[in-house]
Amino acid sequence: MQTSISFRNNILRATRQGSAHHRGKATLNTSRKKQDILVQVRDLVFSRGERVIFDGIDLDIARGSITAIMGPSGTGKTTLLKLIGGQLCPQSGSITVDGEDVPGLGIPALYRLRKRMGMMFQTGALLTDLSVYENVAFPIREHTRLPEALVRDLVLMKLQAVGLRGAAGLMPNELSGGMARRVAMARAIALDPMMVMYDEPFTGQDPISMGVVVKLIDELNSALGLTSIIVSHDVRETAAIADYVYLLSGGKVVDQGTPDTLWESASEWSQQFLNGKPDGPVAFHYPAPAFRDDLVGGGRHA
Repeated sequence: MQTSISFRNNILRATRQGSAHHRGKATLNTSRKKQDILVQVRDLVFSRGERVIFDGIDLDIARGSITAIMGPSGTGKTTLLKLIGGQLCPQSGSITVDGEDVPGLGIPALYRLRKRMGMMFQTGALLTDLSVYENVAFPIREHTRLPEALVRDLVLMKLQAVGLRGAAGLMPNELSGGMARRVAMARAIALDPMMVMYDEPFTGQDPISMGVVVKLIDELNSALGLTSIIVSHDVRETAAIADYVYLLSGGKVVDQGTPDTLWESASEWSQQFLNGKPDGPVAFHYPAPAFRDDLVGGGRHA
């Protein structure tokens, strides 16, 4: 963990710094191949029973970038985060995070690595019996032996970074959905991680709350020098801040690139997904016999 001075300087920058991320986006995109890769996935295979979730996928997450993992519901986006975090083990393939082979780590080494990863869960997953302050303080107390006075400073700085220092005394049931997500963000950065994974951070948010969360992910990534992975199917919000996007479907990476290049992609599947078309490679109708044959068949589905 960094010193308290480093913590303080990082968070104070996050509260006053505008989105420098956008100013550097073009440089990051054009130099991706030269960047240090923080997360590398190679030939990943993972199944649940007979259902194949991933069938030999490759991904690179560049250090300091915002990388989006997108695709229709049920394509394994959240499962991928669990594999990167070591909650699940693949049947084959490799997952390397900051040079460490995640599936091959023993429990002590895996826990040490996880302390350097922040996670914002899809529902926020706040501890309902603890206040906002105590929710953010929890991982700091759990994983460090810092004096309570320093814990207090750190918690207030994290809450200040997400605009909720004034809500420190509230309980989770007193928060709006957008506020709960922001508290979850403060908790995700509590240990000053190298990387934060966001699982559907925009789901169920009103336009203002969604805009706030989008802005915070962007600014915190830049100000704190994070690497961010966003799992989402909210196309426009995610594309607005992502440096690189992977589109998943059918256990494969069906397309990838910067948001600008994907909007111009020749892939019919990508165009259908990004533009929300009801029919295309992903058919509107579930596979079935010809409608006439089904009718003549005498109601065999009844």
